[in-house]
Amino acid sequence: MDTPLDQAHAAMEAAPEDEARRRAFYDRLALSELYLLLEEEPAEDRLSPRIFPLDEGRIVVAFDLEERLSAFAGGAAPYAAISGRTLARMLAEQDVGLGLNLEAPSAILLPAEAMAWLAERAPEAPRAIAERPVALHPPGDLPEGLLAALDARLAAAAGRASAAWLAEAEYSGGGRAALLAFTGTAPGAEGALAQAAGEALAFSGLEAGWLDLAFSQAGEALADRLAAVALRIELPAPEAPEGPAPPGQDPDRPPRLR
Repeated sequence: MDTPLDQAHAAMEAAPEDEARRRAFYDRLALSELYLLLEEEPAEDRLSPRIFPLDEGRIVVAFDLEERLSAFAGGAAPYAAISGRTLARMLAEQDVGLGLNLEAPSAILLPAEAMAWLAERAPEAPRAIAERPVALHPPGDLPEGLLAALDARLAAAAGRASAAWLAEAEYSGGGRAALLAFTGTAPGAEGALAQAAGEALAFSGLEAGWLDLAFSQAGEALADRLAAVALRIELPAPEAPEGPAPPGQDPDRPPRLR
């Protein structure tokens, strides 16, 4: 079974000079939940990754499927489930590289420099516009990889907005700019949505100023105008809670330790 990381890796390998595909691979890595091989079971919040000394430098190993980790380790082994972005930050601090999905289709050795680069991808979020556009137009040609990056980043936006729209906005002074607008925005969700858009831009090789942001509630005039011309990006519906969260538990905390 191919995983999203397998597919992103295969696309990058098929066109090694294509910077957009390399960025898409690192974007997928940052978003993925990885299973990090440990020396022993986690103690509270402390991890002890198994370190492998290579000629190229020290590495840890992680996999995007539990069964891949078990196959590599030869059976059950202690591990921590952690996001790719969090792992990159941890490895960058220790000057350690990553052996990703070894013995799987997307096997690759990523040096410590690659982990440091990924850890530094903390992009500036686009700013919401203060002026409403006087006209909206279809978005036209979009940079390669932007839609995929937005789809991946906004997949975690369940419940924060009902839909996202891409259009070209025209302002009263005659200027035009690409516009990403969210409709049905939940109160207080603007910051998280702006950050998600900023990360999508960064992994598409674009600056935050390339894209304007707008937030609208259902029934506002802007929402109706967007529906007429803009490209709609579907956002997942919020999942119904199975029960109250334990006191003090943060549902957005990325690492899940085991």
